[in-house]
Amino acid sequence: MKRGKVSFVGAGPGAADLITLRGARRIAEADVVIWAASLVMAECVTEHARPDAELVDSSQIAHEDVLALYRRAAADGLKVARVHSGDPSLWGAVQEQYDAAEDLGLEVEIVPGVSAFGAAAAVAGRELTIPEVAQSVVLTRLEGGKTPMPPKEKLREFARHGTTMAIFLSAARSGQMVAELRAGGYPDDTPVVVAHRTSWPDELTMRCRLDEVEHVCKQNKLWRHTLFLVGPALAAAGTRSHLYHPGHFHTFRKPDRAARRELRARRSS
Repeated sequence: MKRGKVSFVGAGPGAADLITLRGARRIAEADVVIWAASLVMAECVTEHARPDAELVDSSQIAHEDVLALYRRAAADGLKVARVHSGDPSLWGAVQEQYDAAEDLGLEVEIVPGVSAFGAAAAVAGRELTIPEVAQSVVLTRLEGGKTPMPPKEKLREFARHGTTMAIFLSAARSGQMVAELRAGGYPDDTPVVVAHRTSWPDELTMRCRLDEVEHVCKQNKLWRHTLFLVGPALAAAGTRSHLYHPGHFHTFRKPDRAARRELRARRSS
């Protein structure tokens, strides 16, 4: 009995060469490639798909139409590559598809991809976790919109941590987003990276203060495909990781004794 397969492939933030090698292989092996032309650059599919593969633009169809393709894959033993923007684990609506594919008896796998927040930080030349400044990253979006947020997941509550935040799906309501971040404790001079269509040919990356975000979005007409990196780590400098300090030791390296004493003194001060 034939058994089909569905591979959920993270295509990365946009550029065709940011897809993983495994993701490219799964697309190349697929009989059917399902992708959203509104979110995934065409080259991510066309550079890897077989000439005889069936290409389906999911931005033109509903979830039920995608399930019909999975049923055909189960019946005919087809391989399907379901290509998602960024990483499928973030706002990818993958779980409902994964469960449905399993129920159909299909082999299922998820191939991770590069998320837009990591790509935006790379383009901006910033690290999101800086020693002694921020060691956590909150991935979230503004409440409201098409999909309800759980009651406890309010932007202002996350902002109270004062660490780095990557905020998706909120550009159309940037004024409300800024108000929530202020209410959570971020001061007006908090550094922000505004990243639009990162790694696409028309990408736009700007740095500004929190109190300038709404103006930047309106001036550049950024309503969609935009995320925000927020937090003090984005402007931090002068700190140093203890991991590579000569006074730090681990399984493969002994510490310099004088540097070790200095490091201990810093930690206790």
